[in-house]
Amino acid sequence: MIDSAICPEPLRPQLQSLWQDWREAAGPALAAEAEALLQEKALGLALARSFIGSEFLYRQCCRQPDFLLELLQQDDLGLQLPCFDSDETLDLALRQLRNRATAEVIFRDFAGQWDIPRACLRLSELAELAISTALQWHHRQLAQRYGEPRDKSGRAQSLVVLGMGKLGARELNLSSDIDLIFAYPDPGHTDGDQCVENQKFFQRLGQRLIKSLDAITAEGFVFRVDMRLRPYGDSGPLVSHFAALEDYYQTQGREWERYAMVKARPVAGDQSVAAELMELLRPFTYRRYIDFSAIDALREMKALIQRQVRARGLIDNIKLGRGGIRELEFIVQAFQLIRGGRVPALRERNLLTILPLLEADGHVEPGVADELGNCYLLLRRVEHALQAYKDQQTQALPQDPAERERLAFALGRDNWDQLSRELAAVRNVVEREFDTVIAPPEEIAEPHVAEEWQGLWSSCGDESSEEINLQTLENAGFSPAPEALELLRDLNHSPMVVALPASSRERLDHFMPLLLAAASLQERPLLVLGRVLPLVRSVLRRSAYLVLINENPPVLSQLVQLCSASPRIAEQLARHPILLDELLDSRRLLAPATAEDIADELRRELLRVDPADLELQMETLRYFKQSQSLRIAAQEVSGALPLMKVSDSLTWLAEGILQQSLSVAWAQMVDKYGQPAGATAEDMHFAIVAYGKLGGLELSHGSDLDIVFVHDADPQLATDGATSIDNLRFYTRLAQRLIHILQTRTLSGPLYEVDTRLRPSGNSGLLVTSMKAFEKYQRESAWTWEHQALVRARPVAGSEQLCKDFEALRLKLLCEPRNEGKLREEVVGMRDKMRSHLDKSNDQNFDLKHGPGGIVDIEFLVQYAALAWAQTAPSIVRYTDNIRILESLNDAGLMPAKQVEHLIDAYKAYRSEGHRLALQQLPGTVSDDRFTAERKTVLTNWQQLLG
Repeated sequence: MIDSAICPEPLRPQLQSLWQDWREAAGPALAAEAEALLQEKALGLALARSFIGSEFLYRQCCRQPDFLLELLQQDDLGLQLPCFDSDETLDLALRQLRNRATAEVIFRDFAGQWDIPRACLRLSELAELAISTALQWHHRQLAQRYGEPRDKSGRAQSLVVLGMGKLGARELNLSSDIDLIFAYPDPGHTDGDQCVENQKFFQRLGQRLIKSLDAITAEGFVFRVDMRLRPYGDSGPLVSHFAALEDYYQTQGREWERYAMVKARPVAGDQSVAAELMELLRPFTYRRYIDFSAIDALREMKALIQRQVRARGLIDNIKLGRGGIRELEFIVQAFQLIRGGRVPALRERNLLTILPLLEADGHVEPGVADELGNCYLLLRRVEHALQAYKDQQTQALPQDPAERERLAFALGRDNWDQLSRELAAVRNVVEREFDTVIAPPEEIAEPHVAEEWQGLWSSCGDESSEEINLQTLENAGFSPAPEALELLRDLNHSPMVVALPASSRERLDHFMPLLLAAASLQERPLLVLGRVLPLVRSVLRRSAYLVLINENPPVLSQLVQLCSASPRIAEQLARHPILLDELLDSRRLLAPATAEDIADELRRELLRVDPADLELQMETLRYFKQSQSLRIAAQEVSGALPLMKVSDSLTWLAEGILQQSLSVAWAQMVDKYGQPAGATAEDMHFAIVAYGKLGGLELSHGSDLDIVFVHDADPQLATDGATSIDNLRFYTRLAQRLIHILQTRTLSGPLYEVDTRLRPSGNSGLLVTSMKAFEKYQRESAWTWEHQALVRARPVAGSEQLCKDFEALRLKLLCEPRNEGKLREEVVGMRDKMRSHLDKSNDQNFDLKHGPGGIVDIEFLVQYAALAWAQTAPSIVRYTDNIRILESLNDAGLMPAKQVEHLIDAYKAYRSEGHRLALQQLPGTVSDDRFTAERKTVLTNWQQLLG
């Protein structure tokens, strides 16, 4: 006999009775064999929990006594269907397999042999096998009668079955319904003698498939099938072709249907055709922008569910009640709907897979992913145990004390109190996180002073209210007030606003008072209003961006501060509203990043993109550049980054983008032509050399990139692809492809403007130069100004060895002996020529860059010193930025410390003002009475050094 002492005393008589029933059904031989196995304590406990916890399992074992032996002897019984030759034998085989597989899942779960993910996966595999088997069988039967369905071009058609909800996510639980949608590619007719339209063929196929799964026979059913998620629900056609589906979701799809589509997955039918369908549906589910409007839809759905919970007394429902499974799913799916359009990794359907991604990207606090994952596993395990008892679809905790103890024992708890405490703790965690993510804004934000602005916004076009509105604006610092009121009136009564749908108008009416209140707290409210309104106009038709701000008060605060500080930032946000997402986390926005941080983040972003999708790769690069540029500008205006670090950050950003763009270009070229002989992705024998501001680590906002391409491959060799070309043509096309990636104007604009005129022989020279040709040109043909440019040259991407070789060559070329008199004459001549063409100084203004005593004079002084003295002091050309070269001149004893200090101070002062003007989108000139001391210092040094 089984040892009944392994379960609590009140349950022992029940266990003995159940075991005795099985022994009678099994007979002495099987009973003896089973009892021998049950001497192992773990198996005995597993059996006790399973029999006590599941009448369904107990009945299956009594009907097929040897099934229990199989469960005790094997780790996994698998999924095998016997042969069948008719609808009746198919239906019987499916039901018998369903009963067997479901019973095994119950046993493995209660025994602790399978965790919840494995149990859910087995049930999902069972559903997929049942659907695909029945689909193939009934398709063949119908095709024999009507012929194969074909489109107008004669291509055979296949029904695609979309699994929704838990089936789509492979999270199917015991006694789940399966939510399905049926679709086929194109209208047409079958090719048989008894020809019918494809719609009719697939309608009948769908009906037969549902009957095979859903009909209740003596063996029960396979799965209850729910088709209500299809377009138009019960009133819509059972089956739709792809174009009809796409049209429905584009024109009539509702927010709750987006939520449903998050987990949609093809579970049967032609996989290539199914992939086409999923691509058609993706834009409906995942918006290209950050979409906070999804939260409103989830709130509405949750409110509806909560009303049902209260009306039907479902407080103890672990799926629908507070802190239940549905709230946990909503937390995850809110982030999927909001950000899935931007972050493809979040389109994963499985909840436990997504949670760590949310934490890694900072969407939930550290530790929350594990916490919610553990909550989910317990809630789902309890749900399984509730449904395992009688194979019924229920999520309600039992009220009867005996039933509660039975449930606790089946789940391995000492008593109901222990299980109840665990469930209460878990539901508190879920409730807390749900309220953090999805609670209405009024519950998460303090009452805002914006209430007083509501009346002004709603009446800004009303003449009877004009006097009081002007007074309100004047008192709040919007001066001149008539100009502010005119801005508001123009927006409020613009044709675009008048034509807005009700939901978008409501979002705007919520946002504008918030904006006015926030702007009134700034030093120049009217300036802020004028800079933010272009952004408002740009998002009116995509008002989900307004929801983002309405939902996140800190975003508005950051927005007005940044727009107040810089029209450049305001313009960037208006042009690319998607960047508003960057304002969500002020810690991340204002935290300076290292070169490694920037490179790693970009690498991770591109890993999420299909390598074959060049368009998405280019958009990803552009978004990354824009978002990082915004962060750097925000750090600059907030004082988090000093001038030198701003240039460093902009330079590191450009370097990271160049390296990744080169990798993208390389992959494309290799895919087309094969690899150049002797080259690999790790050592391309190709490098990008930066000149000018990028070379000197002195990039500013909006700078072009001066770059030169070099290679050291054998030009006589060729690539190893089916379409082979010589190495030189390969590298030339590689450079052209790279420039295309950088300069092409997509929806997000270009990455960078690129200037390659500093290459040997300028525009008339080869786009890509071999190292030997580069050295020969520099020694024999280069002008002095080209040697000056070489002072600021450094490799920034490509082959590591080639980069080292270039650095060594640069050092050798710069250390060549030079005639100082001739050098001085040519440097001065080039400076005079530049000033005559470029200097914008006059009696009132000083040109920071080209004016006498300005930035370029300092750069020319540094370049002259480097070229004149490097032969005796090579250390002065080790660095490429002006400040470190000046410091090196002092270290080498070639320039007094005081002189170096004055030049560095002047250089920093000019560049700091230049950055400030760039952020304000102002010309690089200042009043002539500014920087007089710095200019005098620079001109004195110029006179001493260059005469």
